[in-house]
Amino acid sequence: MSHHILLLPSDSRIAAIPIQENGEPLVDVRTEGKITIGPSPEIPNNRDYTYLRKTVYKKLLQAQSLLPSGLRFCLYEGYRSLELQQRLFDDRFEIIKQCHPDWSHEQQFLETHQLVAPTINLDGTKNIPSHATGGAVDLYLIDDAGNAVEMGIHPKDWMLDHDGSLSLPDSKMISGEAKKNRTIMNRVLDQVGFANLATEYWHWSYGDRYWACSKGKPFAIYGLQEK
Repeated sequence: MSHHILLLPSDSRIAAIPIQENGEPLVDVRTEGKITIGPSPEIPNNRDYTYLRKTVYKKLLQAQSLLPSGLRFCLYEGYRSLELQQRLFDDRFEIIKQCHPDWSHEQQFLETHQLVAPTINLDGTKNIPSHATGGAVDLYLIDDAGNAVEMGIHPKDWMLDHDGSLSLPDSKMISGEAKKNRTIMNRVLDQVGFANLATEYWHWSYGDRYWACSKGKPFAIYGLQEK
């Protein structure tokens, strides 16, 4: 099983990982038809979220084939532009400010960062969020009828998780059924080499800096991908 190290996406250990971009193309999951996709997340008419790096897509198919009969993946989001990433960070930051008006800017920033990566770090350096590399996927499980199974919280409701406790991979706040389904998903994604974000059960990546740091790799193979 994956061991969840509490590593946030702009951690200095991640920023220190070199990127040796391998130039792998993005593929559109929609045209392949083997992974179910949910409705466009976050913004209307978002046409980019079904794109993934080619190897990420192959590994996702491999992981899906390992799921028990009657379960498959639904992709909530793959590729995400820097512009959308910044908008989501700003929206979350406003929620955190309202919940904790007495906190310092740094505290509010770091709390926001628990569930959405910034594009600019606190020290002003640029961050490359996982989704912007094409190497990250937000996933949940569905049954044969296409209905979401119990996972504790649906990825689309992440903004409602004000303290982030339901989103944690090993959340103590969810039902036994949800824990069981998360364990099933964790096992197959871990088996094919994905890394799980320490604060979000649904977010997995391969090839990016977060993955490289989590797995002890010397470098990342995916950098910023312009779509």
